[in-house]
Amino acid sequence: QPQLAESGGGLVQAGGSLRLSCVYSMRTHSTATVGWFRQAPKAEREFVAAITEIAGGPYYAETVAGRFSISRDNAENTVFLQMNSLKPEDTAVYYCASKSDYGGGYDLASKYHYWGQGTQVTVSS
Repeated sequence: QPQLAESGGGLVQAGGSLRLSCVYSMRTHSTATVGWFRQAPKAEREFVAAITEIAGGPYYAETVAGRFSISRDNAENTVFLQMNSLKPEDTAVYYCASKSDYGGGYDLASKYHYWGQGTQVTVSS
């Protein structure tokens, strides 16, 4: 079973940038698709972006399209989330997760099997 670990969160002013990393312990069928989700206080976990290993995507939530970019380095077992033009409403705990298929449901948290512990992103106004 792969383990996932996020890093790169922090405090940034509005308009700034951050780059999150998600390192997974092993490259298996269970990491075919890796996604980023976020959860703000008193809010449900929401989809941010996803990328597959061989085909399809990347996929973005409408709220981040054009500002965030997801990429993948299979040699390093790492998925990155480059976040630009950050807004206060982007403040949340960001989680990476993986699932074993390339099919639909990339935006549904319930479809993902393995999760990291999360990294806090705070954007000040």
